[in-house]
Amino acid sequence: MIYESGENYLETLLRLKQKMGAVRSIDLAAELGYSKPSISRAVSVLKSNGFITVDAEGHLEFTDEGLARANEVYEKHRILTRFLCSLGVPEEVAEQDACRIEHVISDESFAAIKNSLDK
Repeated sequence: MIYESGENYLETLLRLKQKMGAVRSIDLAAELGYSKPSISRAVSVLKSNGFITVDAEGHLEFTDEGLARANEVYEKHRILTRFLCSLGVPEEVAEQDACRIEHVISDESFAAIKNSLDK
């Protein structure tokens, strides 16, 4: 099981990897504004749960399961942001709300929102 904070780390790692390629713990710390010890603990938890690996140079890599989970969370974030914006919510507010909603929305509700945007 992975909690909201773990999903946020995975999503942030995915976005950083898309932007930078190679990502280390220090990059996560800078992006999230968290301390190095907090990031180190989170990386350890994600690693022990099989979501990421850390290579000899300290680069964070996804496992297949970790990449799938990160993509799932990021898709929810993008779709929910788009949905809220389509309702007239300012983009900055929509981004913040989507970040919270993405962790608790049911698969059924998310699918309905996604389908409504596809129409």
